[in-house]
Amino acid sequence: MMDAVEPDRRVSPLKNFVAGGVGGVCLLFTGHPLDTIKVRLQTQECVVYRGTYDCLRKTVSKEGIFGLYKGMGVPLAGVTPMMALNFFGFGLGKELLQSDRTIYLAGMLAGVFTTVIVAPGERIKCLLQIQSSASQLKYAGPVDCALRLYKEQGIRSVYKGTVLTLIRDVPSNGVYFLTYEYLKQSLTPEGECVHHLSTSRVLLAGGIAGMLNWLIALPADVLKSNYQTATDGRYRGLRDVLKTLLREEGAHALYKGLSAVMLRAFPANAACFLGFEVALKCLNYIAPDW
Repeated sequence: MMDAVEPDRRVSPLKNFVAGGVGGVCLLFTGHPLDTIKVRLQTQECVVYRGTYDCLRKTVSKEGIFGLYKGMGVPLAGVTPMMALNFFGFGLGKELLQSDRTIYLAGMLAGVFTTVIVAPGERIKCLLQIQSSASQLKYAGPVDCALRLYKEQGIRSVYKGTVLTLIRDVPSNGVYFLTYEYLKQSLTPEGECVHHLSTSRVLLAGGIAGMLNWLIALPADVLKSNYQTATDGRYRGLRDVLKTLLREEGAHALYKGLSAVMLRAFPANAACFLGFEVALKCLNYIAPDW
């Protein structure tokens, strides 16, 4: 049975907040190119791309390597506070619950914490990622996109897809952190402290946790991406997104972009947790009493 809190190490939500921000930056730079491919595969209304490799090839051919980083401005500005809040929520949940049976609940709490930043960030990111396939560019950048959404329909437009973001992130975050904590304990040699886990084992635990996270999150993510990028009036509500997608493309449509997601999930989340652990160790050394 894994221990949620080491007996000699108090969980510090504040340190988790700072270290989580570092982890988020590592995740973004490692995973954003494949995230762009994922969104384009999920939202194409006709068959423009035959798969992950075809989307990668056409994107680079048409837009250059920087085409893979479309929409990065929003997550770059938001990923540090987003992941900081994610790890803060998890650390706070661990400190409050103090039980290995509630790691999943602590992870779910982390998903709730991040929604206020994730939902509008995802809305803007997805719109910027897909607009290059249109005949003309509608938004000049993330700030222009946010301002135009607000001017056209108010704050509700900016936060369009919030419920689906919660449906995606709350349960998947629980699995994400539960898997990572469990694997850390399992990979720690007998008699050694989990905080001294080798870099390769941290990468392995983080990568596997990320893959399981996305296996659970992907169907809701597909619905969210379609809902957030749809023209006004296309869907009557959240249920209509699901019904329309199943009717037009079948159940397999809920896993569009799976290969891109899995290719991205392992290295991006391995980098995220490694960045988090390294930053946490530095903070424990610099400010042990935080």
